[in-house]
Amino acid sequence: MSSAVEAVTPFHEPSRKRRLVKIGGWIAGLLALAVVLHLLGVDVLDWLDDVWKQIKDVPVGYLVLGGLLQVLQTSLNGLAYYGILAYAYPGRVQLWPIITAYAVGVAMNNFLPANIGTFVTLLMFVAIIPGSTFPGILAAYMVNKIFFTIVGGLVYLYLFLEAGSAFDVELGWFRDHGALALLLFLGGVFLVVVVVRIFWRWLKKLWAQAKEGGKILASPRAFVTRVLLPQLGSYAAKVGVIMVFLAAYSIPVTFDSVMSVIGSSSAANMTAVTPGSVGITQAANVVALNDYTNADTATAYSLSQQLVTTVVNLGYGLLLVVLIFGWTGGKLLVSQSYAEAKVKAREMKDSRRQGDDPTGDGEPAEDA
Repeated sequence: MSSAVEAVTPFHEPSRKRRLVKIGGWIAGLLALAVVLHLLGVDVLDWLDDVWKQIKDVPVGYLVLGGLLQVLQTSLNGLAYYGILAYAYPGRVQLWPIITAYAVGVAMNNFLPANIGTFVTLLMFVAIIPGSTFPGILAAYMVNKIFFTIVGGLVYLYLFLEAGSAFDVELGWFRDHGALALLLFLGGVFLVVVVVRIFWRWLKKLWAQAKEGGKILASPRAFVTRVLLPQLGSYAAKVGVIMVFLAAYSIPVTFDSVMSVIGSSSAANMTAVTPGSVGITQAANVVALNDYTNADTATAYSLSQQLVTTVVNLGYGLLLVVLIFGWTGGKLLVSQSYAEAKVKAREMKDSRRQGDDPTGDGEPAEDA
């Protein structure tokens, strides 16, 4: 890792004057948007006032319980990372530094674009695990994603089959056009096969470099006990956070409403252009909860949940950094990892654009 230390600054801009100019630009843009909406007949101030009243009226008990569940969600998935990495690098991995590195990434993803926080976590792993390599840590990341990818796919499948109205899907059309629906299904299967084939060829190339990081996959029992079980707990805590905040706003807590929020939030994250997908998440949640509550209540719910979880993530990450690494050491480790993460993110983005190896090691990928 480079010895250069780059401080984490707002807008990634070291000049205070230019930061102030950018902040002023954002404020001016927001004011201009408010004026345009007002001219179109939308009373922005009254709407914001209504939303704020609903947020501040949330009972403290809901906020505390939601915050505790958020901490549990982060900690348990950090524990899953520990299970993967301790199996890959026996005797070189300690529990709380791994959880801390993961918590830092979670916190940073709330206010940095393009999931830079994830790269920070991976590079912190490289820094704190002797003898580890980035390809090996990247393989561990892929192992960690297996469960969440499968669960996410099941959520989308459920929404498509049972809750299509939340996304304006008319299932009756498929029943009335069976042959065409079958053709679309087969086309989708073909597309999945092509994508899996490309991914598998890339994975085989990566595996030659990264098999150490994914070693736990060779032991199904170890994977279930050290990875899958903590992740099940983490996902249950995530669902619990949603249930708590839905209940806080008297929005019906049902399997369908919870799955609709999870699905819409996931879709918002995939299409996000703002840090933490702020705004996009709220719009998606309003659509998803259209059958359960009005737009103002849905917006207040979504904003309060995102605000509370963001504050909790930041506080938990900072607390762990200070307790585990100390203020000076933690600041140095995080800032170095952040600087390296931006470089690595650009490298991998360029590699995907040029068709090179996604690991960014300069080795050209096989033709798809």
